[in-house]
Amino acid sequence: MKKLPPSEFARLGERTRLVLAGRDPEDSYGFVNPPIVRGSTVIYSNTEDFLARKARYTYGTAGNPTLDALEAAANTIEGGAGVVAVPSGLMACTLAFLTLLSAGDHVLVTDSVYRPTRNFCDTFLKRMGVETTYYDPMVGADIATLFRPNTKAVWTEAPGSQTFEMQDIPAIVGAARERGILVALDNTWATPLFFDAHGFGVDLSVQAGTKYYAAHSDVLIGTVSARTPELYKALRATWTQLGLIVAPEDAFLTLRGMRTMAIRLKEQMPAGIAMANWLKARPEVARVMHPALPDDPGHALWKRDFTGASSLFAIELAPVSMKAVAAMLDGLSLFGMGASWGGYESLVLPFDCTDYRTATTPGFKGPTIRIHIGLEDLEDLKADLDAGFARLRAAG
Repeated sequence: MKKLPPSEFARLGERTRLVLAGRDPEDSYGFVNPPIVRGSTVIYSNTEDFLARKARYTYGTAGNPTLDALEAAANTIEGGAGVVAVPSGLMACTLAFLTLLSAGDHVLVTDSVYRPTRNFCDTFLKRMGVETTYYDPMVGADIATLFRPNTKAVWTEAPGSQTFEMQDIPAIVGAARERGILVALDNTWATPLFFDAHGFGVDLSVQAGTKYYAAHSDVLIGTVSARTPELYKALRATWTQLGLIVAPEDAFLTLRGMRTMAIRLKEQMPAGIAMANWLKARPEVARVMHPALPDDPGHALWKRDFTGASSLFAIELAPVSMKAVAAMLDGLSLFGMGASWGGYESLVLPFDCTDYRTATTPGFKGPTIRIHIGLEDLEDLKADLDAGFARLRAAG
């Protein structure tokens, strides 16, 4: 198998690059997949080499071949200057903040941010002396009115966590760049395959690789990609200083999952849209929150900037008791109730974001449910939900 030079590799399609990235059979005794390399200590040949740290790998916390393969695969679809991998999606979010911010800085964070990220801002960043202001995710270019002299970064998430508001990322990036402010994005929902974060000017692109990268609900992992070499240098330095090494087994499993990510998303996208449309027609459902639906408030932005949609969305039920919601959900046989998503299995969970949003008021009249569509037969999933709605109606 001939090894392609970087110039030829860069011209390949995303699916081809995901198959090839980070593997070289010549380095792996001819095996297709790079091996799992476990290790902490690196042995040097002599004193001179040790003092100069003259080695490809200097110590376990500086990386290893398995981790390098994963980061190379992620980088080939992110299209930035470099990627680092960390032990969880939340850690990827917090690493991005720690790379960008110092004591005395001010950061703007979308009100629809992933809740654990919000908790980090309200606790750890506050102790660091960083002030956080939450903003309406629909603000667009008017985010410039929220800038302060010490505003260092803007945190975005498109679509938003749980409620799926679309953000005008190009408008936010344009406003921020005029002031030298950096923009970070939690791009887990779309993945780099459906939204080119760096192509739209985002400085740090974050992935909870636990979701569509690893995809089998057995790995916690995250990645952060930097748009420029200067920012990648700062990102890598912060990663090194914090000792955020990923276990080689987790890196291997994530890399294995990424090989099929494009194919899985190709199946899960239409299944998610089909289920969203089916639910939209149900009398028990007051609203479906899915930006790929034409009547969604964020559809125009999604259609303009995104090339696809993942299989995660939410619904608002017509007003009904939580006892009825529990009757519906507790009896489901194909949908698991779990907090993650992006895997091969379908999931469902109730949520209520009204207690912790501070810049916006969701205004839901009925209970809200987040739904992830996996790789099961769609008609089986519909039948499971149909039976659930019957239980909901019976429980009143």
